[in-house]
Amino acid sequence: MTTSNAPSLKIIALGGLHEIGKNTWVFEYNDEIMLLDGGLSFPDNMMPGVNVVLPDMTYLRENKHKIKGMIVTHGHEDHIGAISFHLKQFEIPVIYGPRLAMALLEGKLREAGVLNRTELRRVMPRDIVRVGTNFFVEFIRNTHSICDSFSIAINTPAGMVIHSGDFKIDHTPVDGEFFDLARLAEHGEKGVLALISDSTNAEVPGITPSERAVYPNLERYIRAATGRVIITTFASSVHRVSMILDIADKQGRVVGVVGRSMLNVIAHARNLGYIKCRDDLFQPLQNLRQYRDDQILILTTGSQGEPMSALTRMANCSHKQLEVRDGDTVIFSANPIPGNTIPVVRTIDKLMALGANVIYGKDKGIHVSGHGAQEEHKMMLALVRPKFFFPAHGELRMLKQHAKMAESMGIPSENIVIAENGDVVEVCQDYMKIVDKVPSGVELVDSSRDGMVKGDVLRDRQLIAGDGIFMIAVSVGLDGKLATTPDIQLNGVVLPMERSQIIASVAKTIENSLSNNWGNFARNVGSLEVDWVGLRGQLERDLTRVLRQQMQSKPMIAFLLQTPPESTQSAPAPANKPNSLGVTLKAGVKPIPKVDSSNGNGSAVTSPTNEAVPTVTTTSAGRRKRTAAVV
Repeated sequence: MTTSNAPSLKIIALGGLHEIGKNTWVFEYNDEIMLLDGGLSFPDNMMPGVNVVLPDMTYLRENKHKIKGMIVTHGHEDHIGAISFHLKQFEIPVIYGPRLAMALLEGKLREAGVLNRTELRRVMPRDIVRVGTNFFVEFIRNTHSICDSFSIAINTPAGMVIHSGDFKIDHTPVDGEFFDLARLAEHGEKGVLALISDSTNAEVPGITPSERAVYPNLERYIRAATGRVIITTFASSVHRVSMILDIADKQGRVVGVVGRSMLNVIAHARNLGYIKCRDDLFQPLQNLRQYRDDQILILTTGSQGEPMSALTRMANCSHKQLEVRDGDTVIFSANPIPGNTIPVVRTIDKLMALGANVIYGKDKGIHVSGHGAQEEHKMMLALVRPKFFFPAHGELRMLKQHAKMAESMGIPSENIVIAENGDVVEVCQDYMKIVDKVPSGVELVDSSRDGMVKGDVLRDRQLIAGDGIFMIAVSVGLDGKLATTPDIQLNGVVLPMERSQIIASVAKTIENSLSNNWGNFARNVGSLEVDWVGLRGQLERDLTRVLRQQMQSKPMIAFLLQTPPESTQSAPAPANKPNSLGVTLKAGVKPIPKVDSSNGNGSAVTSPTNEAVPTVTTTSAGRRKRTAAVV
């Protein structure tokens, strides 16, 4: 085993490896932690009801006392979108980042009510800041699809680490802010211990075209349009938005902006000087009717087919202020992110059905990537000349291809680490290797923006979405017989037989189970005492077994057992005192044991009005699920 007395730095990615999104980095030296970025990603089709996907932050919650600050590379959601959620769990003393990213982040934190849990500090190119006592961080201007983007040089006791951030090498940037390649080369000349580098386009040969390359093509398509022009792109693509506004102004079109994120980014970019245009170029949507169609350009969100985005709602004819009509030209100045192709194609089809001329696709030259291709990766490696290499920000095939490039440029394979989220990578002057593993994975947020969707909840949603839910309500009397016919409610369930047959089968199963087992759960000791908890468990098991045999699918089963109003248990409760579930019991009424969801036990609860409250047990056919009393 390799050992060394040299000071070592621990680097942990909690997101961003083997995936695109959730970029979250931990740099740890002794008892100090510095964070770099805090990103999110968006749910896939197997996450019903989920709005946002976050990295698992267990490690940081457990080590929150070590956190000294955070560095932000740029303002994309996959790099800053999760910070407001993290601040609800732990404080970050200070966050340093570029002006645009900090402006966007400030709005997010204020909206989430956590702005007081950190201090935001804006930086400029080549600024150096100190985080804790062990990290000295320099911000190096790079070029990307969003303006105000940085690579990061981190000076630590173990050595210099360069984090490329998201980048491409654009020699004709729209805002005139060039990649500070000279500063990277200076660090490379002095000696860089390790390079962590963006691998997104590692499979793409050549060089990513400049952002300016789309200008003439956008100009041509807008000029050719005889009616309204509706353009969708990423809201954060400030350079693209700036060019579109310039073209609209030159061609005598006013601009209506649709979509909250688009309005927000444009406002901040104008305040910071990244977008320069006259105020009256923008017109409220209600004013657009004063102009001819060939004088109107609408800039909107929705390039990824997001269900609630403005363009998708226009395509579905559900937007309150705008409708797509014959003669409109719709331009998709963005390529679908992997996983979004189907919703984008469906949106395009709907727009075409409404009579729009839709312009889309890579062959149209109206979009370029914000990430460098292979020759740019090689230039980064050549300038920095790191001793160790850590490919990042990409799926596994991208990381492996990037590692091959580094090896072809002279970095030994033993000096290259391909890690997974949660791997603890230790680096010092003598080695870089994976030494440990911390909790990784995802944390899911639903539409409440505060409620975390745990694994069991997600599984339940998947079951309901897959095979539906089968709800059965059964009422049992003190004579051990069914008081009424079982009530069945079905949602999304395909029945293998007539509904009446299913009801008869459920009733027969319950009757047989009561006949065979009532004596095991009911006894007379001066008064009748019934173990309703045990009886419910037995009825549930028998019912699940029969339904599993009869059903061809596996719906979730919600079993409700209603007990008689005067049902009792063995342990008396003090008169008119709240029991463990917060229900006040009348004198002479004995309590039901508290439900323990960990072992699957539950019971009905006798309420103050002596009305039985049902117990809910959820299962899937063939598999027990959790149990809870509904009060």
